[in-house]
Amino acid sequence: MEDLIMEAIHDPNAAWELAKKDKDPIKVVDTISELSMEEAIKLGYNFKRFPIGCDLTEILVGTCASDLEEIDFLGNCILADMIGATIHACAYAFADMAESYGMNGVELMRKVRQITEVPIDLDHFGEYGPMRFPEDITHCIGQCYMEGPPFKGCPRNRIHSRLLDKEKEALHERDEWIRNSTSVAINLTSAQGAEAHAAPIKEAKKVAKLAREHGKGLEAIMFIGDGYDDLITGFETALEIGVDVFVLEGGPFNLATDRLGTFARAVAMARILAPGKIVATNGAYEDECRVGLRAGLNAIITGFPRNHHGYMCGYSPGTARRGNFGLPRIIKIMKDEIPEGLTRVPIQKSEMEALAMAVKAAGEDNVYPERIGHTFVGDAHWACLPHTPLYKRVKIQKTVNDIKRMASEGLLGDKIAIIGARFLSWVIGRELEDYVDEIVISDTDKWVENVTIDNLRSQLKVDLNGANGDDKRAYHYADTTIISSTIPEVVNKISRDFKDTISFI
Repeated sequence: MEDLIMEAIHDPNAAWELAKKDKDPIKVVDTISELSMEEAIKLGYNFKRFPIGCDLTEILVGTCASDLEEIDFLGNCILADMIGATIHACAYAFADMAESYGMNGVELMRKVRQITEVPIDLDHFGEYGPMRFPEDITHCIGQCYMEGPPFKGCPRNRIHSRLLDKEKEALHERDEWIRNSTSVAINLTSAQGAEAHAAPIKEAKKVAKLAREHGKGLEAIMFIGDGYDDLITGFETALEIGVDVFVLEGGPFNLATDRLGTFARAVAMARILAPGKIVATNGAYEDECRVGLRAGLNAIITGFPRNHHGYMCGYSPGTARRGNFGLPRIIKIMKDEIPEGLTRVPIQKSEMEALAMAVKAAGEDNVYPERIGHTFVGDAHWACLPHTPLYKRVKIQKTVNDIKRMASEGLLGDKIAIIGARFLSWVIGRELEDYVDEIVISDTDKWVENVTIDNLRSQLKVDLNGANGDDKRAYHYADTTIISSTIPEVVNKISRDFKDTISFI
């Protein structure tokens, strides 16, 4: 594995070979710890391609704070929804606000769900429901981020100040909070030695079990810490629990001597190890955000003014404080560091809609955590999006099952061309293998095409061939051509070039 990691820095084919294998967190951390920052950046960015087609860069945005008026809070949620940003729901703040508005916390959660359609990511959630804290915690100015490292434990004794009696009073609402969310975050930093910062690991495991029972995505928040032992503990604990998404917290919790190199290396490690392949940060100073994005970060959690995520990412010691509006700053940092490709940076609502249409076309049972060949079909987005109103709203013309039925009735012919070699092509190939003689796959990115052919050949018996990126040759060779993209402008262009194709939208 060590040799493959070293080769994968410069060779995407070696990265694919590594992606196929089971990974030992200790060996991954050991090997990447020896890399320079520049090598870690190259490695992490190579692995942002996995799973194929999930190289998105996005924002999750905290819309809430304990002392926001209802009109401002709901307006924040509507704005997040308009730009296609996932709402990061800090449960304690939702509960505090609801109390001040004369309602139960879950009523406010319902209200947000009724006026928005983007994913809702639930955080600060305990075994009884929303965590609750006294005002000196909920209104903290961001003392640890303002002061910077080294972190020596929460100066306000955060987790030991929890108002547990208040939490227990709302136990009857607990499961509805999770039902109204799309993913749930647990904090593993107590396992890394920060007992004053996060709930005990036993409680995190209980919350994880609840999230799984409701079929929701699961995130793990962990410190960068010393950049070695602390990361091994975080990764091993997350994998043991069965987490999908890794969320790295730097800032004052990055205690390594080589802060930026360590942050880049941690992102590269997470890129290789995270099952759901989404790697985010919920706390990183501006320089860490920049190097992290270059090393393959998918997501940054930010926030509206007074939300604590509004200062945790994108600022520096001395400027990171409560009241900051981090969202526009993070957008600018992302645009500085990441070139746009098939999707915008950060992704917006139309990209989220295209992704939802792809999941709907493939069928929820066929995507992450389902595997085809060596790897998962899609990433954790594919498991979370079906729990959103957005998913219910988007319309498609056909599903993979419709195409399978057409093939079973002999309507497609013996030779099928699939244009676009990302996840939907994997599902199409698997569903058609018993009904056609040959499948030809074409993608303008020849490396993506080759990886898809290799992956499908590991499982399917049908004759599979690549077109070397020549859509025209594939189209003229086949009896029927299927467009696997769900991005409208891509589908429209291909449909104009090639008549009588089948598409999903």
